[in-house]
Formats: sequence, C-alpha cells, structure tokens
Amino acid sequence: MLKCELPFALSEKMFSFVPMNPTPIPILTITGSDTTGGSGIQADIKTITELGGYALTAITSITVQTTLGIQQIYDLPAHIVAGQIEAVMNDVQPRVVKVGMIRHRETVEAVAAVLRKYRPQHVVYAPVVKSSQGDELMDGGLVATIKTHLVPLCSLVIQLDDAKLHGMSNRYASAIAVGLGQGLSREEAIEGARAYVKSQMALGGHLRGRSSELYHDFVEAVEAHCQTNSDVRFYADRLNVSSRYLAQVTRRIASQSPKSIIDGHLLRHVQASLLHSELSVKEIAFRYGFRSQAHFAKFFRKQTGLSPTQYRVMGTELNQRINNP
Repeated sequence: MLKCELPFALSEKMFSFVPMNPTPIPILTITGSDTTGGSGIQADIKTITELGGYALTAITSITVQTTLGIQQIYDLPAHIVAGQIEAVMNDVQPRVVKVGMIRHRETVEAVAAVLRKYRPQHVVYAPVVKSSQGDELMDGGLVATIKTHLVPLCSLVIQLDDAKLHGMSNRYASAIAVGLGQGLSREEAIEGARAYVKSQMALGGHLRGRSSELYHDFVEAVEAHCQTNSDVRFYADRLNVSSRYLAQVTRRIASQSPKSIIDGHLLRHVQASLLHSELSVKEIAFRYGFRSQAHFAKFFRKQTGLSPTQYRVMGTELNQRINNP
C-alpha cells in the first residue's frame, strides 16, 4: 500500500490523461452523495468523466446539504451498499475502485468483504473525516475497523484534509483511479492527478450560495414586520426558503438563531414604546401582537430580566436625572 499526499506546491507540468483505448475505462466510486455537487459521488462522476473514464457508483450515505454545511445524513444499510457494489462487480467488472465516505463499522466490513471477494486490481481510498464546514463525518472509533478491514485491500490511501477545499480530495483520488485504470503507473497517475487538481484550482468555479444576500433580506423583513409577525416560518416563507436553511444562514453569519434576531428587533421596538409613548403596558402588548399582558411580561422579562413596568420606571427616572442634574 502506498500513501500519498497532495502538497500545496504542485508541479508546474500540466499532465493530461490519455485513454488507452477508445472505450471509456469503468471506475467504481463508493462514497456519499452531496446535494451541492461539490464533493461526494457527484464530484467523482464529474472527474472520472472529464478524464475519459466511465463512472460507476455505489452510494453509502445521502446528505441533506447546502453550501453552508450538512443538515442531515441518512446512511444506507450495509447490505444495500454491498449489494450496489456486487451488482456492478458482477456485471461490469471494473478493475479500479475508489472509496470515499463510509461512516459505520458494518458498512466498512461489508464493503471490505465484497472487495475481497472480487479482488479489483486497484483500490484507492480517500478517507472523509470532516466536511468542508468542519462537520464530523467519521466516528473516531471507526478508524480501527478501517485499518483492520479496508486499508489492507488498498493500493493507495490518500491523506488530504478535505476541509481545505471542498471536494478536492475526492477529485484527486478519482483522478488517480482513472490514471491507474488507463494503465499508468502509480507515480504517473499521482503526477497526473496533481496536475489535474492544480488546473481545477486555477479554474475556480467553486459553488457559492446566497447566504449573505438572504441574511440581508431577512433582517430587512424582520425590521419591517417584527411588530406584527414573530414566527420564523413567516419569514422563511416570505423569503422562499426552509426554516432550517434560514437557521443555517443566521447562525453562520450572526451566530444567532432566526428567532433570536426577530426577538431582538421586537424588543427594541417595545422598549422604545415603553420609554417614549403614553400607551399603557397592556396597550403596548396588544399593539405588538402579544396574546395578553402576561404573555408580553413573560417575553420582556426573559429578554431583559425586568418587567415592562420596572423598565419603564427605571427609564423615566434615568431621563429625569439626565434632564435635571
């Protein structure tokens, strides 16, 4: 088994894979799905196809993912993952397999068993420990199982921090797999993969979401409507996004939940009314959409530690001291 790392300074020589025959070489990739297309199965398919291979797939996990991070993961049962691999091996018999994200011991063991049975010529493994946003994707206790069952079957283990550039370790490993499938030596395949990754970095094109724009629109909407609407779903629907994605955006940009931001804006309006209007506490409560004065008092105390009346009295006394020193 050869371990290889992708250095920061890559060779200036641009290397292109040349298919060894006109029929695309089948490459099986075993990894998770990424809804943004920046990593996982989607990135592997792009790379393998761009370099003249034919991508075969076995999906291990399905992610609910945005450009801000992973919202949810569904790991396919081990026997389903193994069944996908066995179906491909029986029918197409790829000589090269690339392995990425596997999150459970049972799945590691099932994948290893199928690989032992069919003995592909090359197995390239790119461990996926964290997502680009730092989400943990592999339990520390899984490492021993991987070392025992999977690593001994591998031709190469790629050691590259996936968080440095989303999807690039996947694409690097897939590029090596294509090179090996086309009959290149390991050294030639690694050199070609390095050049390929360098070219992809130069091209850019990394997908970016609309989080900053959405956050700005959310804050504007809150300022305009917080006096009558304090429900997160109202703002999510108005902005045509899910409440979950809105929460991802506000936590990433402001380190606050949408509800905290709404409550903060509402509080400022309420405080201004308490200090600068002649309305009673009850009238203020109903003006800002609270069910009752008690509901308003509970909200206000949670936000400030004071009752609305205490806040009004303290504010009035403070203004008197300022105006009559």
